[in-house]
Amino acid sequence: MLDALKVFTTVTVGLMVGVEFSVAFVINRILDALPGDSGQLGRAHGGRMLGAVMPVWYIGSLALSAVWAVAGWHDSGARLVVTAAALLIVSVIMSILLLVPINNRGKTWTPENRPDDWKEQMHRWDRFHYVRVAIIVAAFALLAAALL
Repeated sequence: MLDALKVFTTVTVGLMVGVEFSVAFVINRILDALPGDSGQLGRAHGGRMLGAVMPVWYIGSLALSAVWAVAGWHDSGARLVVTAAALLIVSVIMSILLLVPINNRGKTWTPENRPDDWKEQMHRWDRFHYVRVAIIVAAFALLAAALL
């Protein structure tokens, strides 16, 4: 049962990393290259869609990692799992304090109501997101290493 938890947790975190990596390095670059207001509208839609899903994914990944850390406390990779869980905690706190406030504003914007500094705010979100991606990539790598 513990082996199934380990694999499920690693796959769950890995898929989350893949989504967040693609947002950072593919989707947002595509949206930024679209003409007119299309990119801003796409970011607003993405903020609404992913803003509804990602909190569950982040908290779920953290919970799975915590269960793995407790259940596998005496395994050789336990310290790696605890460190991964700590990194996931950092990613959740960072999300709540830095990324969610910007996302909550941005997902309501239209070309008619967006602030003058909307691009600056989106670039700030992108910079925070790059750091968050690095953190969750590290957590995923630690979980994968703990499987060995």
